[in-house]
Amino acid sequence: MTITSTSQPTTDLDPRRWWTLAVLCLSLVIVFVGNSSLNVAIPTLSKQLDASSSQLQWVVAAYSLVFAGLLFSTGALGDRFGRKGALQLGLLIFLIGAALASASTTIGELIACRALMGAAAALIMPSTLSILVNVFPPHERTKAIAFWAATSGGAGALGPVASGYLLGHFWYGAVFLVNVPIVLLALVSGRFLVPRSRDPKRAPLDPIGAVLSTVGIASLVYGLIQAPERGWGSGATLLAFGIALVVLAMFVAWELRIDEPMLDMSLFRNAAFSAGSGGMVLIFLAMFGVMFLITQYFQLVLGYSPLGASVRFLPMSPIMVLVATRTPRLAARFGAHRTVATGMTLVAIGLMMFRGLDTNTSYLYVFACIVPLTTGIAMAMSPMTASIMSAVPARRAGTGSAMNDATRELGAALGVAVLGSLAASRYRHSIGKVISTIPTGSRSAVRSSLAGAIDATRGLSAADAGAITSASQHAFVTGIHFAVTIGACLAATAAVVVLRFLPHQASHETAVEAAEHMAELGVGGTPPAFVDGSSAP
Repeated sequence: MTITSTSQPTTDLDPRRWWTLAVLCLSLVIVFVGNSSLNVAIPTLSKQLDASSSQLQWVVAAYSLVFAGLLFSTGALGDRFGRKGALQLGLLIFLIGAALASASTTIGELIACRALMGAAAALIMPSTLSILVNVFPPHERTKAIAFWAATSGGAGALGPVASGYLLGHFWYGAVFLVNVPIVLLALVSGRFLVPRSRDPKRAPLDPIGAVLSTVGIASLVYGLIQAPERGWGSGATLLAFGIALVVLAMFVAWELRIDEPMLDMSLFRNAAFSAGSGGMVLIFLAMFGVMFLITQYFQLVLGYSPLGASVRFLPMSPIMVLVATRTPRLAARFGAHRTVATGMTLVAIGLMMFRGLDTNTSYLYVFACIVPLTTGIAMAMSPMTASIMSAVPARRAGTGSAMNDATRELGAALGVAVLGSLAASRYRHSIGKVISTIPTGSRSAVRSSLAGAIDATRGLSAADAGAITSASQHAFVTGIHFAVTIGACLAATAAVVVLRFLPHQASHETAVEAAEHMAELGVGGTPPAFVDGSSAP
């Protein structure tokens, strides 16, 4: 089969196109499961690999950081050298990364493997939507995109549940091996069912911009994660923040200088683009930061198993689906700016409700906190996506899409880094007040993290173990209170900003049309063309 354009007579359509969609959705599942599967494994990793709180944050954040940092450059590589090749290469690297992660024996090895898997995901995701739109004609495209979007929405909930089940029966490495059969199926079927495509103009790459953005973001989050352990005013922390500031400033200067920037900085002069991008970062910061903390709360404070903890997050998915499908009507009636501002306000309310947690809170109260938080996230995401896409000129729609994806991943990484760091800082401050009551040999482990404190109780007398567990659990809950308060303040501030700057009429339909156009243009912003060669030999 050879496809030469995106507009084809129905008679020329590949009869296997729905199988192609299945391969693309399967590839998408791998990306989102890989991003969410580690949340419930955090306490297990702490015990089996003797990981500190900051190391645990890096295990989760490394994937999203590398993914976000490489998204623009890997998308450009796919446009330049072929999207099918980028997809297949990403799947192969993901397979290698998962296999290595399952065999990791130190936390450093695991962090490196997670970073490798994030790089693979950055190759996979930009390719899926652009291939999809070139396979389907306009009258089938919306339906195909709906399947694609539904997969991206539901896959995130699959990872924690599968991981929780595996952790209850196998060692932590099984969390990564669960991806292996999925990747193999996607690789083999993609070889025969996915057509080749690339940018015929072969727009120049921006390797300097890619390196600067990756180094700058990594330095920023490194500082945020290490600050609680080394101190916010320590030389190492200030050095990391200083490097981030200088390198990101160099990135902005470089992007303003070149003719074909990886990220067009002039877009940030558009208030709709800036407000939408900033709001998307904050939404994902809240969602992933809360999941990171509450997963530990479920297991280490309330005593749930990994599977039990993950199942208790499942209500988030149906709430999001129910609310998100009704958001276009709300935006059409009340305006996108009011809809998003209301969503942000609900996020702030949900976060503040988490201040009611204590060491024996019932799950019903936690669920009551999750409802406004999840409802607000669902109300805000769609109009903000529309705002980002509507602010980007048609020829640069690929940049808008990449920015939308990057803000989500960056928000997820910063959620773990910022809220996790804030909670860890307050934990150490609170536990320091009672450290003198704890046996001398256990103080270092108790100070490191809640998981370390609980592990330190082994072999101690019942009285000492009870004292350590109680003190560390109370300190951890105090850390959650502090982190969610800061998060709520950020969400409330964002509500005011988006009410002022977000377009009034950025509709869900605009986002769908823009997504279709983006996919037609490709990440590089130019129309793709299929090279000679077919989806099957």
